[in-house]
Amino acid sequence: MAKLLIIDDERAIRNTLREILEYENYEVEDIDNGIEGLELIKKKKFDLVLCDIKMNRMDGMEVLEQALAYSPDLPFIMISGHGTVETAIEASKKGAFDFISKPPDLNRLLITVRNALDRGTLVTETKVLKRKASKTRDILGSSENINKIKETIERVAPTEARVLITGANGSGKELVARWLHEKSQRAESPLIEVNCAAIPSELIESELFGHEKGSFTSAVKQRIGKFELANGGTLFLDEIGDMSLSAQAKVLRALQEHKITRVGGEKEQEVNVRVLAATNKDLLKEIEAGNFRMDLYHRLNVINIHVPHLTERTEDIPEIALNFLEEICRDYGMPVKKISDAAMCALQGLPWTGNVRELHNMIERLIILSDKTITENDVISFANPGGGTNIGAAISNNGHAGSNSGNAIDYEKFNNFQDYKDHAEKEFIKFKLEKNNWNVSKTADDIEIQRSHLYSKIEKFGLKRAVE
Repeated sequence: MAKLLIIDDERAIRNTLREILEYENYEVEDIDNGIEGLELIKKKKFDLVLCDIKMNRMDGMEVLEQALAYSPDLPFIMISGHGTVETAIEASKKGAFDFISKPPDLNRLLITVRNALDRGTLVTETKVLKRKASKTRDILGSSENINKIKETIERVAPTEARVLITGANGSGKELVARWLHEKSQRAESPLIEVNCAAIPSELIESELFGHEKGSFTSAVKQRIGKFELANGGTLFLDEIGDMSLSAQAKVLRALQEHKITRVGGEKEQEVNVRVLAATNKDLLKEIEAGNFRMDLYHRLNVINIHVPHLTERTEDIPEIALNFLEEICRDYGMPVKKISDAAMCALQGLPWTGNVRELHNMIERLIILSDKTITENDVISFANPGGGTNIGAAISNNGHAGSNSGNAIDYEKFNNFQDYKDHAEKEFIKFKLEKNNWNVSKTADDIEIQRSHLYSKIEKFGLKRAVE
């Protein structure tokens, strides 16, 4: 049910609008002045605001401007008893969806409200799709550490301040950078990412600043660098601790002078780029070792955001795991599996050497290999974070589950993941068939596949009922 707010200093108008809109099954609140209306907009989530223009205490146009500065996608319908074309144009310029004269025509009012709500829905859906296309997930979790990061992003993103993001591999540094860009004034411009660790040191300068044709042996044509590609937008330098000292010097100059020169070129190019950087290294130790420039460190470290290790925020694991569970099952086109409380406790007790990235992979593995409900034994049997780790012992040591380590599996015998999947699938089907006394129909129903498909699997794996 859509939630609407009416801001008007005439009680009769508020009552009339409220009666009409509530009859159409909208949830409606009303207030008689703009100041309190703004406070309501900040405290509660509304899908649409109908606002009078001429009011005491605060003019409707001022309410419109301040509300849209706080919530840019909130649709506003402006209402006035002294409406003119000029007033309607001014309201439209300031961001209003539409303008209605008093007394409002019932049909026009309802059509305008419906259109405004549809437009708001489309805007929200478009943003969600853009985030999916750009791989920008929500930052999941409500722990103190994560809430602090979210608050910092809200404060810092609209500014031009450079941000240094620190944290272990897989902790979510890239996601923080994406949200800093998403909530910045540069969101409509490109976010260009460079993984400094993945580029050979002799090519990093060409990658960042571009090169002219013939500047070195393999430079058969001119190349535009990442700084130029990010012009007007954001440049994210991931794993900057692995950048060569010569490239660091050029990056420092680009940050100081907002100019770059292509490799082999003489002409300076002006660039307007906001730089975000991330590293899993202790840069102060790298400075002491002579591997990183102190002046560049201070240029980049205007704002520091540290992303904690997953083991430092285990209370967030259930929320993250359930989100991954829904997402992966939806991608696979299968019913969303459940996860038992004991299994969730077992997940919270693991060491998580690969952080959130490892948790995503683990949930995917459990979805593929487990039954309708993921159990504690599934976590113990299939999780295996680290190749040879005794998972049962790891869970027990963290105090979340028992010490049962399940059957040991020799992972060395599998050449690839498909071999392991086939092995696990065979064992799973065999277990289910034996559990159901080799009733193929019941087993097919249990594991939610067609009976003919199950017969094919039995034949593929050469499964046979034991002779009693």
